[in-house]
Amino acid sequence: MLYKFDGKEPTVGKGSYVSELASVIGDVVIGEHCYIGHGAIVRGDYGRIEIGDGTAVEEGVIIHAPPGAVNQIGTRVTLGHKAVIHGKYIGNGAVIGMGAVLSILSDVGEGAIIAEGGIVKANQVIPAGVVAAGNPAKVIRDVSADDKALWDFGKQIYIDLAGKYLAEPMEPMPV
Repeated sequence: MLYKFDGKEPTVGKGSYVSELASVIGDVVIGEHCYIGHGAIVRGDYGRIEIGDGTAVEEGVIIHAPPGAVNQIGTRVTLGHKAVIHGKYIGNGAVIGMGAVLSILSDVGEGAIIAEGGIVKANQVIPAGVVAAGNPAKVIRDVSADDKALWDFGKQIYIDLAGKYLAEPMEPMPV
């Protein structure tokens, strides 16, 4: 569901799917061909959130913006199930693993991968093209060609899934 708050309202680009079970609040801009999954919470109540084209916000993800700031999420980014995103920037093509946490004002470079459960501390910067894991997240290696191929495939799955949900909406069933 989309909610107007404090005079600001979300905008959703062409071909993007926002689940009726998600909450998108206030100053939020969602690009084209995005997937905003069931149970996701995207809170643009005291900061702005910008989500680039082809980005997947999987089920249970929470996105918030720092007060008076912008949380900018690039194009074709994957935000894995139950991730918490409170950073300032995620570069194009990055992957944030399931259950990962990006703390306030963190910065994840283009094409970087944050492993499942990784914790990126407040103000921490993860460079482009690396895999980072742990608590706090540390660079463990460069992104490989196999990583890139796997995640390009995964990103397309969610772009296609958004289209399928738009073409064939969910239907409530009697209990």
